[in-house]
Amino acid sequence: MRPFEVKKQPPAETFQKLVDAVTDYAIYMLNPEGRVVTWNSGAERFKGYTADEIVGEHFSRFFSQEDCDLRLPQRALETAAREGRFEAEGWRIRKDGTRFLAHAILDAIREEDGALVGFAKITRDITEKRQLEKATYESALQLRLLVQGVRDYAIYMLDPQGRITSWNSGAAAIKGYEEQEVLGRHFSLFYTEEERGRGTPEMALAASLRDGKFEAEAQRVRKDGSLFWAHVLIDPIYNEAGEHVGFAKITRDISEKRQAEHDLRQTQEALLQSQKLQALGELAGGIAHDFNNLMTVLSGSADLMLRQPDMPVEKRSRYLSVMLETAERATSLTSQLLAFARRQPLEPEVLDLSVRLDAMGEMLQRTLGSRYEVELDLAPALWNVEIDPTGLEAALLNAVLNARDAMQNGGRITISTANAPRPEGDGVILAIADTGEGIPPETLKRVFEPFYTTKAVGKGTGLGLSQIHGYAVQSGGTARIVSEVGKGARVELWLPRTRKERQTDSAVPEEITRFPGLKVLVVEDSEHVRYFARQLLGELGCGVIEASNGNEALEQLKAHDVDLVFSDIVMPGMSGLDLAKKIRETYTDIPVLLASGYSSKQFIPQNEREFPILRKPYKLETLTAGIGQLTNLSVGLEEGSING
Repeated sequence: MRPFEVKKQPPAETFQKLVDAVTDYAIYMLNPEGRVVTWNSGAERFKGYTADEIVGEHFSRFFSQEDCDLRLPQRALETAAREGRFEAEGWRIRKDGTRFLAHAILDAIREEDGALVGFAKITRDITEKRQLEKATYESALQLRLLVQGVRDYAIYMLDPQGRITSWNSGAAAIKGYEEQEVLGRHFSLFYTEEERGRGTPEMALAASLRDGKFEAEAQRVRKDGSLFWAHVLIDPIYNEAGEHVGFAKITRDISEKRQAEHDLRQTQEALLQSQKLQALGELAGGIAHDFNNLMTVLSGSADLMLRQPDMPVEKRSRYLSVMLETAERATSLTSQLLAFARRQPLEPEVLDLSVRLDAMGEMLQRTLGSRYEVELDLAPALWNVEIDPTGLEAALLNAVLNARDAMQNGGRITISTANAPRPEGDGVILAIADTGEGIPPETLKRVFEPFYTTKAVGKGTGLGLSQIHGYAVQSGGTARIVSEVGKGARVELWLPRTRKERQTDSAVPEEITRFPGLKVLVVEDSEHVRYFARQLLGELGCGVIEASNGNEALEQLKAHDVDLVFSDIVMPGMSGLDLAKKIRETYTDIPVLLASGYSSKQFIPQNEREFPILRKPYKLETLTAGIGQLTNLSVGLEEGSING
């Protein structure tokens, strides 16, 4: 036989091989009375009979007794003979007596002259198929019952264009529409006019396709026109072929949740306001206590000196020294308040903390007294830091005084420094440790809170430790307290390292420089402060012209020749800063020196200052330095601030 040549076989034999090769279908022939004439392997596989067992038997053997009693086999033959075909599904019986669900086709076979010679019978076992369809149907039914049973969520489907294709009871309850009212309508029906005008519904569908999900909270519209807050979720749906067929839309009414959140915020705000009022009351009590002590010294000393005009000079000098020291303590208290409010701008300088603290050690020891030992553990070759030295001294003093108060019977306070490299940047640690009673854990959590104090009512403002924290943060660093009950406490300030070099300190001259003949316009709305400034300037040999506000100052400039203007910043009407700008525009040769108490309205960062600023309260030395800087005609005027 030549290659690829097909050997011819008799048609009947070829057909029988084809039929026997089919195993998923029972294909066999019946004679006109319904008896089996042929039998294929598929029939043997799922009916259980061999050809020898079944050929010649009536095909009714495969039917149940109930079907036979109803003459179903005979009616099938009659229908096929009459109409040429009979097709049905029903239960059939295997040889072992088990049942299976069959899809059966019975075709009549006729001769060319139309004579009936038998029937072609094709049967397929569809038991698994029907079980799967039933399971799928039941699952779909359960899912539909589940979705329909959910009333807290609107769950429905959209087609790819956004038209509604299904609707559950939750959607009807939340949105107010029945199913027949919304099917086929676009889901933008539930959006406000403004959102529809902006194309929000279309953008939501596009975002869902792009990102795989769209989620949002927004107001939606019910059937009656009322608005409600909704949490919305849109998911794209794809078929098994990966084709986009629509969207799953889930909406929940969160109006009550939003209202509860709103009510909670209002309650929290009311509580916060109450706490603020309580805190302000504690602050007022602490400040009143501290200032009353200071005022007692000031008013008592002043009263004694007025009552004794012939008081010996030595005694009068002693009283004046006490008054000056008390005034400086009042200034320190005010500085704590400003640092807490973070309204006191820093005047940073490059410092070596070890050098600075070594100079302060003796002063701190005198301040604390003999019952307390101050020990300095200062690292050599310490990295430089750029911080405000006045703020540093206030923070250090606060920490030391808190340590003292924790050691009622005396103890040791250790002040230490060390280089502290960190991954985020190098820095320096300044630590103040005591041998006191320690801080309980529940108190340790609150020590940096403003106004919080464990001291008796009226015995402190609660600003000491918060000032330390505020100063550290303002300086770009951090503050923390480590403590165990019975083992003392340790306050640590981490301050960032600077690569800048320290400048040589310029000592304040012991002798006051005088400016005889210098004409100064003093602008100050407080009569007492204006009087004080006039006296200081008189001591410096200056001629003084006064004005209580900015407009009056401009009139004085028109009427008098002035060499320098010395003005407060915050005044009624025109501020000192606005006045300075007007003077600069009109009188270009008149320098302006501003004074500031650093209230919230006066806060001007150092790198944004257009005019030099003198910090209140000022003394004769600082006023001299400020005037000297502005009247030094040998060099150009340099903007900045004057530190006393």
